[in-house]
Amino acid sequence: MTIAELTTEAIEFLKTLIQTQSFSKEEQLTAVLIEDWFNKKGIPFHRHGNNIWAYNKFFDQDKPTVLLNSHHDTVKPNKNYTRDPFEAKVEGDQLFGLGSNDAGGCLVSLMATFAYFYEQADMAYNFIIAPTAEEEISGLNGIKSIVDQFKNVEFAIVGEPTLLDLAIAEKGLLVLDISIKGTAGHAAHRYEDQPVFNALPVLEWFKNYEFPKVSEQLGKVKMTVTQINAGSQHNVVPGELNLVVDCRVTDQYQNKEIFEIINEAIGSDKVVVKARSFRLNSSSISPEHPVVKAGIAMGKNTYGSPTLSDQTNLTCPSLKMGPGDSTRSHSADEFIYISEIKEGIKTYIELLEKIL
Repeated sequence: MTIAELTTEAIEFLKTLIQTQSFSKEEQLTAVLIEDWFNKKGIPFHRHGNNIWAYNKFFDQDKPTVLLNSHHDTVKPNKNYTRDPFEAKVEGDQLFGLGSNDAGGCLVSLMATFAYFYEQADMAYNFIIAPTAEEEISGLNGIKSIVDQFKNVEFAIVGEPTLLDLAIAEKGLLVLDISIKGTAGHAAHRYEDQPVFNALPVLEWFKNYEFPKVSEQLGKVKMTVTQINAGSQHNVVPGELNLVVDCRVTDQYQNKEIFEIINEAIGSDKVVVKARSFRLNSSSISPEHPVVKAGIAMGKNTYGSPTLSDQTNLTCPSLKMGPGDSTRSHSADEFIYISEIKEGIKTYIELLEKIL
C-alpha cells in the first residue's frame, strides 16, 4: 500500500478505536480490533492479555531491532465533556473523541509505519510493533508484562503526542506515603508532641530542599506535597498525620537514590517514609544516537518531557514522539487534527528511512 492509502486506512481505524470503550484494564474490545487489523493484512501476531505485538516479515535474529510502541487504553472521560466521548466526529480538520490525541493518533500512525516497512527486505533493523494496555495507570499487565519478549532492541519509539518533536528524556515518578506520629488526646489540653506540629519541619524541608544534580534535559527533581490527612473530629488531637508526596525524578537519579536521600533527611521514630514503587524511573536516549540526529536533521526540536509514559518500563534507550499535543491529553472534548496524523505517518517513515 502507498503512504496515502495507509494514511486513509489509519484515520478510519482511529475512528473505530474511538467508538470502542477501552479504559485501562478494560481494553478487550480494542485488542480484538487490533487483532482484526493484523489478520486483514496477513501479519502474524502474538497476544498476552490485552497486549499485542508483531515482527516484520524478514525478521533477522542477528540484526538490531527497533520497537514501535503506543497504547490503546484511555482514561475515563473528563467530566467537562460537552460531546459524546465515543463519537468519532470530524469537523473540518479536527477529529474529536476520547483517546484521539492520547494516544490513538500515535498508535495508528505507528501501525501504518510498521505496515509500510513490513515486507521490505535487507533493512539494517528489524521492527516490532506493540500496541499495549494499561499505560494510563502504569499497570503491571501492560507493556511491562511482555517486554522480556523483545530481544536485541537497540532503541524504541514510544508514540505519545509531542507535536512530532523529539522527547529525548522523560521524568520518572516516585510516590511517597509519609506518616508522622505524635500523642493523641483531648483538644482542651496542650500536647507538645502533636503530629500536626511534628509535620511542620517535614513540610518545610519539602518546600525548600533542592537536589544538587540538575539534568541538562529535564532540569531539577521536583517534589510536591499533594495530600495531607489527619484527624476525625474537632475535639480530638490525632495521633497521626499522613502526607503524600509526588516526586518527578530526572535522569540524574534513580528512584531508590531519591528515597534514600529523603528518608535520611526526615525519617525518624516519629516520621516513617514509604515508597509505593521504585519501578517508574526516568528514561532517556543520547542526543548523539543516530535516530535523534536524523530527527534533528529533519528540523525537529529535542526536549525533556515532564510526563510519564511506557518508556519507564523499557530497558533500552527510547524516544517519545508522535502526532498530537500533550496539552490536549485528558482534556474535555479531546481531539487531534487529521493533518497531524498525515504528517505523523510521513515523519515516522522518513525518520526511519534515514537510518535504514
